Amino acid sequence: MTSGITRGVLPDFYERLKDELTFPLSWERSGTRDFPAWRAEARAAVGEALLQPPGPGPEPFDPVTADARDAGPYTARTVEFALSRYGRARGSLLVPHGPGPFPAVLVLHDHGSEFAIGREKAVRPWSDPDRLARATAWAARHYGGRFTGDALAARGYAVLAVDTLGWGDRGPLAYEDQQALAANLLQLGTSPAGLAAHEDIRAAAFLASLPEVDERRVGALGFSMGAYRAWQLSALSGHIRAAAAVCWMTSLREMLVPGDHTLRGQSAYFMLHPGLNRLLDIPDVASLAVPKPALFLAGGADRLFRPTGVTAAYRTLRAVWESQGAGDRLTTEIWPGQGHAFGRGMQEAVFGWLDRYLGRRTTEG
Repeated sequence: MTSGITRGVLPDFYERLKDELTFPLSWERSGTRDFPAWRAEARAAVGEALLQPPGPGPEPFDPVTADARDAGPYTARTVEFALSRYGRARGSLLVPHGPGPFPAVLVLHDHGSEFAIGREKAVRPWSDPDRLARATAWAARHYGGRFTGDALAARGYAVLAVDTLGWGDRGPLAYEDQQALAANLLQLGTSPAGLAAHEDIRAAAFLASLPEVDERRVGALGFSMGAYRAWQLSALSGHIRAAAAVCWMTSLREMLVPGDHTLRGQSAYFMLHPGLNRLLDIPDVASLAVPKPALFLAGGADRLFRPTGVTAAYRTLRAVWESQGAGDRLTTEIWPGQGHAFGRGMQEAVFGWLDRYLGRRTTEG
């Protein structure tokens, strides 16, 4: 009997392939029982999977302020800096008025197959009417009509948002071209997900380096793909002290089933590190952040992430945080009836959590 393709564009032997994924480098299965040693070993494996081509060390940030405007309780700036050794990128930087240094949050934008805007999904654009219209509609659809970056800046946080390759000033990419981009980057020795991860690490380092920022109180926040990037960044960057991830956490086995959104293939490339799943499950990678504070929120009615996968991932996360006496620093919640969105109720919960672990000096009237 010949093998072939089944529904969901899976090989008909996909269950056997899943059975072979035993995640031998996970904290649960690893023979290394010293946690710092395990973390170093697992982090090295993740680093190899990022497929960053070898090269010289990072370039100086060399930041330039392209424009600035007063936005009430904070100043909004467009900054340009060396995001990697390959080039520069623009970011939206919000800095509260008053004496610093301030706690800070790197806000990581979602995917959503909306490529014309990136950082504008988190920070209200102020110089482009078309992007403002798009961003306002996007905020209404997914964020309860609020720009999360602006809301955080009004609460006393410095905020940075930067486009991922393919979005906003670094695009726009087309949905159907994601596979071609991934193939081309893989042939060039890297990957969309690996490149994005390295750039997020770099952006966090830039934010922590700013004189207005307290480098001891820098966090990451994201929704959907941004959530994936937030917990991944906390796992890999020493500059991130706490991370909040909304609507992106699951175990691999429960995600790779017929009908799952991930199996459509195109968008998955920005959250896929080739070969890594043979060593670590998704929550195993997130667990590299232990003992940092971490918040994971999921929607009970989220069609992209089934509750079974979320619950399985939460069990793994809980076991690792508690094994290191840091269980009180981990919050995992499934909100009944909540779909794939980051509405105001969730936002208020996240903002309160960030206040708890990063602190703030409020500028609210």
